[in-house]
Amino acid sequence: MNMVKLAPEIRSTNRPKVIECRSVWKFFGDNGPAAVEAAEKGTHDKDQILKEFGCVVAVANASFEVFEGETFCIMGLSGSGKSTLIRHFNRLIEPSVGEVIVRGQDVCKLSENDLRSLRAKHLGMVFQHVALLPYRTVLQNVTLPLEVQQLSKNQRLETGRAALETVGLKNWVDRYPGELSGGMQQRVGIARALAANPEILLMDEPFSALDPLIRKQLQTEFRQLSTKLNKTSIFITHDLEEAIRIGDRIAIMKEGRIVQIGTPEEIVLNPADDYVADFVEGISRLHLVRAHSIISKPSVATNANAPTATLEDDLQTLIDLALKHKAEEIIITHEGQPVGVVTRENLLKAVRGIDVD
Repeated sequence: MNMVKLAPEIRSTNRPKVIECRSVWKFFGDNGPAAVEAAEKGTHDKDQILKEFGCVVAVANASFEVFEGETFCIMGLSGSGKSTLIRHFNRLIEPSVGEVIVRGQDVCKLSENDLRSLRAKHLGMVFQHVALLPYRTVLQNVTLPLEVQQLSKNQRLETGRAALETVGLKNWVDRYPGELSGGMQQRVGIARALAANPEILLMDEPFSALDPLIRKQLQTEFRQLSTKLNKTSIFITHDLEEAIRIGDRIAIMKEGRIVQIGTPEEIVLNPADDYVADFVEGISRLHLVRAHSIISKPSVATNANAPTATLEDDLQTLIDLALKHKAEEIIITHEGQPVGVVTRENLLKAVRGIDVD
């Protein structure tokens, strides 16, 4: 779909990089070096490496960057390598080849003390199973990382209560995990990660075991929370709809490789291959496609009485405007100035998934 030349400039960002993944490979097996050499030369695929070297390719040549304040979703089916990849950033797993840069430091070159400091002060991780200690209260579970940091009791309690209030559990501080629902336990896990005020949140399928309604509610809450606190997040999921709802950008993995990286809109509108296309086939475009993707320059003078919208208004908003005003076109503005139009034809093509010329 075409967009006016102004749009990419408007959407550009100068946010600093927080995480970089540089050509990371991870092999599990005893003949890792030989498997790496064969994989890098391109002479063996994943099945051939397993057969000849007895090595499993968990991550294959993964490269990407994550920017400050961004929620970066890594999405893939079971066995795609996504959970293995996220564990590289806090060095729970070390790469066979490649570099993992966090806050400008190669985590594989950090001393034990520096790595411990990075994990304690700058990284928070939430797993699918939050592993709350059943004999500790909610507040005591949340303050556990602060005990490791040797903060005073008053500091721990004040910080823990603030974190629980942030996730809506301020009235549950003295309860025990067994008294909480699954969704509430996940909130405690998030509060525990937030208590140390980390710059980076690593979320490994934190909501996948929850009922659909609770899951959707927590997705919305997490999105709002990470935006409010300006957290940089890497969020692992096997659900593309979850990735679209949460992520600023999405990386789709298959058999250890990243096959496409893009915004939710880019992934749905321009799938890189048939594998991605199968995932996005049933995704609604109404709240995903935005005006900047279906805008065109008017061929004649624009009707001054036409309704107006912005480059970031979604397809649903544009359709509602067109119906309300019985308009043949909508004027798209940026900073109060018209930059193009969206026609009824453009709207119909967008709903059908047809490129706008």
